[in-house]
Amino acid sequence: MEAITTAGTFFDGISARPRPVTLRLTFRLQILGEDVTRDWSLLDLRATDAASPVMRISHAQGAESVEFTDAAFAEALKARCPDLGRAEREGGLTRLVLWSIAAGVSVLLTAIYGVPAASNLIAPLVPRAIEAQLGRSVDTQIVSLLGDPPLCDEGAARAVLDRLAARLAEGMALPERPQVSVRRHTVANALALPGGRVILLSDIIAKARNGDELAGILAHEFGHVAARDPMRSVITAGGTSFLLSLVLGDLTGSTVLVTIGQAAISAGYSRDAERAADAYAVAAVKRAGGDGAALAAILERITKADDEKPDAIAFLRSHPFTAERAARIRSLAGEKPAGSGILSEAEWQSVQGICPKPTKPDDGKKAAPTEKL
Repeated sequence: MEAITTAGTFFDGISARPRPVTLRLTFRLQILGEDVTRDWSLLDLRATDAASPVMRISHAQGAESVEFTDAAFAEALKARCPDLGRAEREGGLTRLVLWSIAAGVSVLLTAIYGVPAASNLIAPLVPRAIEAQLGRSVDTQIVSLLGDPPLCDEGAARAVLDRLAARLAEGMALPERPQVSVRRHTVANALALPGGRVILLSDIIAKARNGDELAGILAHEFGHVAARDPMRSVITAGGTSFLLSLVLGDLTGSTVLVTIGQAAISAGYSRDAERAADAYAVAAVKRAGGDGAALAAILERITKADDEKPDAIAFLRSHPFTAERAARIRSLAGEKPAGSGILSEAEWQSVQGICPKPTKPDDGKKAAPTEKL
């Protein structure tokens, strides 16, 4: 049988995205495109309503369809397809719509309830090597979403920060040694990522008044690392993005990765997770010789600043009520220990200079994130 070809457009019935294809008609209809390959029996083809000169052909067993405007191809197709104008059973379209709605609802319910529940079970099972690799990818994505703020790595200050991180991690049963980085940014924020990565944005250091406050913030993020909360958050965000992409017809790896990065920036952990991280921070700071209650002080101060300047420092919106957190932190911390604090005055002054003065006026002022400490 002579093969006839023409150009057409393919629709998958899930998204509205058109895909250019080549239609080849023999004793079957072949549909060939960059990411489309279909081989339809002529007995399964049905003509559907379309404005001339467009001819729309759908498959009797699904929602996929093709369109073309070649009149000669249309006549050949009509001659070879005896059931082209056949109407489907009454109620077939209604059933298809109802089944589609039911499928969409089930996917949405799974995304809202099933994925978060599953993440609690899956996160502890993820191998450390895989989590570390994912952490590197998420770190890169977050830096991009933040506007590529410069890395702050002044030598003497970096050494003090590394010693502080080591003291806070000592004896605290962390799954791996945290990797702390500092990025210049005008938003006060700290983020815990998979693989033991923690990002401090420089304004959180500027807002701290002493080493104990900075230690409390850092140890709080270590608490999330110890509980593998970032891994749970990423699994939830990735799984939810994947399922919603199925519904919306936008299933690409880049979409999922961007969603994961955004979720890591704005992660709103549960109240139980935040309380556990606060308790971890108090224990770690006290063990290192600092004042565990310092975390409460900086939370209250930044919350007050947030109320006065809602667009400047809004990093507590996803957290439990600050007054309740602060009271619980102070209760766990007990009496303030004797001594000058977890860092000496010289060490504290050094840490505050970890970000050299910017060479450009707009350094560190791009793409302020949704804050989440």
